[in-house]
Amino acid sequence: MALSLSPPIPPNPNPNPLSTLKSTSSKCFQIKQTHQFHIFHSHNHRNKAQTFRSAPSSCCVVHNDDLEALLHILPSDLHHYLLNQTTRPQLLEVILDLGRYPEARYLGQDGGHYIRNTEVTVKELEYAQQAVGEFGRDNRAGIEGTLHRISAIRSRKGGIVGLTCRVGRAVSGQIDMVYDLLQYGKSILFVGRPGVGKTTVMREIARVLSDEFHKRVVIVDTSNEIGGDGNIPHAAIGGARRMQVPEPSMQHRVMVEAVENHMPEVIIVDEIGTEAEAHACRSIGERGIMLIGTAHGQQLENIMKNPTLSDLIGGIETVTLGDAEARARNCQKTILERKAPPTFDFLIEMREMHYWLTHQTDKSVDMLLRGKYPQVEVRKRDEKGKVVIEKSKAYDKCQL
Repeated sequence: MALSLSPPIPPNPNPNPLSTLKSTSSKCFQIKQTHQFHIFHSHNHRNKAQTFRSAPSSCCVVHNDDLEALLHILPSDLHHYLLNQTTRPQLLEVILDLGRYPEARYLGQDGGHYIRNTEVTVKELEYAQQAVGEFGRDNRAGIEGTLHRISAIRSRKGGIVGLTCRVGRAVSGQIDMVYDLLQYGKSILFVGRPGVGKTTVMREIARVLSDEFHKRVVIVDTSNEIGGDGNIPHAAIGGARRMQVPEPSMQHRVMVEAVENHMPEVIIVDEIGTEAEAHACRSIGERGIMLIGTAHGQQLENIMKNPTLSDLIGGIETVTLGDAEARARNCQKTILERKAPPTFDFLIEMREMHYWLTHQTDKSVDMLLRGKYPQVEVRKRDEKGKVVIEKSKAYDKCQL
């Protein structure tokens, strides 16, 4: 049956000025920022929104996507089709599955769009595999000098039967959402659904801490997602150093090696997901080193309920209270309490690219364990692209 093709749905004609990314051919970029600091612990302006300006321009997001490098691994007809689309700046990923129509997915749109009415063949997958080169044990590969990621789906016999070609963009301008917290030198953990922009934020934090704060920054880059593929890291991380990880199971060892051998002031690590990595984070934090990381989960409660990762927020243990203490607290005798100080002082839930919730980790965890909702800071952009911070907002009243 012939497939009726239609071009991808065009973006919203009146988008947020920061959601429409402007492409540039330059591989290096700099953005001058002027900052007005918002102090997290201030109690003088409760429940009032404050504006945090990061740049004189209302649209401070600029990116370099090196898209042609990614399109070169695709069949020629798909290459030319995608290169000439007006929706090219919003291209998120291209899906090639054996025996199915190739599909393109776009930022801000649900589902995908077929971009050809003929099926993907074995030869096309083999061509893409040869162009990309060797895949790692995690079935990921990159293109040298870019931030693109190609992930493989294999058959039971080990052959590649599908590819996800994800566009990597060096985005600048998101740092103003968190710049004021960086000045404290405290550790920050980011959580959020896949694709919300956690790795992009890690990349820009690395650049700002190394180039503007003049910190010794080391990135532990498990799949080369932060610094890009190849031995020379992408210019988007600025002066930060990058340590590559031979295979994902060794990430915790490389984290400790970075501390012992290279005297960093800041360690940046993406996708903390194992107990060994959580213990490595605690060990690093106890040495007074600032940690910036991401973890698997969408909200603080996901981390609390995950026994593998709960150590990042202090761990949770069961405590039996005495009769007098239970009466004083007006609670049951057996309760859950935070075991230790959290490894990360702040936890940021990235609900959307431009809508974040900031927790003071110890206070929020304690409140949630008592069955109460904590107060959080809401960080979002207004229609002019400026960052607005709403202080002391009830957690249960925040946008889902």
